[in-house]
Amino acid sequence: MKNNRVVRLFCRTVRQTICRSGPALALVLLAAAPALATQTHGDPEGLVVHQISHIFFLFSMGLLIYWIRTRKLIEKAAWRYIQYAALLFMIWTLDAFATHLIDEHYDWIRVTRAGPWHINIEAKNLSTAVFYYLVKMDHLWSVPAMMFMYLGLRRLNRASRDENLRSGTSDRTAPADPLYLPDQTIHTVFPRRPEK
Repeated sequence: MKNNRVVRLFCRTVRQTICRSGPALALVLLAAAPALATQTHGDPEGLVVHQISHIFFLFSMGLLIYWIRTRKLIEKAAWRYIQYAALLFMIWTLDAFATHLIDEHYDWIRVTRAGPWHINIEAKNLSTAVFYYLVKMDHLWSVPAMMFMYLGLRRLNRASRDENLRSGTSDRTAPADPLYLPDQTIHTVFPRRPEK
């Protein structure tokens, strides 16, 4: 029952926001420059440091999966989602690592912009061009990873809140859902001005 109220409130807020800012949003979207999936780095120092960060992130996500499995946390759905997120983040960072190598280090590919929605990929053979095209779409790994991470963290948050309610140590002003702030929480953080 409470979730339905939260969902209705959220949907109403989104509709009002879109209606109020629709023209400005349309203008921004129409005037936007292309957002490239991977960024390039100047000179060797920037690329080397960035590539090392990809290796570190790969190791960190592997370590997270190791600890989740070692402590048998995958029995709970929240930790399974976080494990899936870590695995997808590992694939994403390998993908981005390969993309940066191809873009900056190797001379296998030459990309030129043919228009606002088109690029021309010149490669030594078709398989290299297809491989490059596929690794450039790294968002196909990162977006699902972020969704799994969000779902896992949300389940952990709800489980923690439910445990606090059962044990009686609940903070009554804590929001039940991160997207919903009741009036009392807003006024706890931002007290009302006294009326004159």
